[in-house]
Amino acid sequence: MSFTKGKEICGLLNINKPKGLTSHDVIVKLRQLLKIRKIGHTGTLDPQATGVLMICLGKATKFASLLSSKDKEYTAGIKIGITTDTQDVWGIILKKEECSNLNMKQIKKAFLHFTGEISQVPPMYSAVKYKGKRLYELARKGLTVERTPRKVSINFIERISYKEDIYPEIIFKVSCSSGTYIRTLCEDIGKYLGYGACMFSLVRTRVGLYSLEDSLTLEELVEVIKKDVFFKHLIPMDKI
Repeated sequence: MSFTKGKEICGLLNINKPKGLTSHDVIVKLRQLLKIRKIGHTGTLDPQATGVLMICLGKATKFASLLSSKDKEYTAGIKIGITTDTQDVWGIILKKEECSNLNMKQIKKAFLHFTGEISQVPPMYSAVKYKGKRLYELARKGLTVERTPRKVSINFIERISYKEDIYPEIIFKVSCSSGTYIRTLCEDIGKYLGYGACMFSLVRTRVGLYSLEDSLTLEELVEVIKKDVFFKHLIPMDKI
């Protein structure tokens, strides 16, 4: 493509991943747009999640693990009273239990309980490997295996809104360490409150220093390329 003529593509892109695409889908689209092969992301987002997906281009791919280890922030939604096999509303419902007596005092106590260093069991629907196989590959075959709990850190959890219902919904903001499963956090918060629970929305708003406000949608990236200002949006390696 003409916009890359005589220039090396090397750096980071802050992409706002759309709902419905896997992180790998985004990589495929970027390869088509930028006409380069050496591309990687710095932390998978579920297909139904949106938000910051940091992309490494060219020689910057060697820094992918460095960015992957950065703290992250999310805005997420918990639906109380519904349990699914994937810990989110897009899975198979395993159990429903009406919940109409929750109050803010209980919710605040739960958020405080899960602040700091906590232990999480990786979900079966995750990319964690077990004997050479991804857990989600086993889960799709109906298999469940023993998983080793992992320590993660929750810097803060803040309630944004609370919708009263027979299946109440809580929107919250969370800052956490790399490796934290927000789906699992949602289910664990529900268990602490005495109910099943699952995640119904997820937006990653920050990875390290890079925020959603500074990200580009795929449509915006196409326009940036057309206007020949792509390199103005490419974050150089010395900013990593």
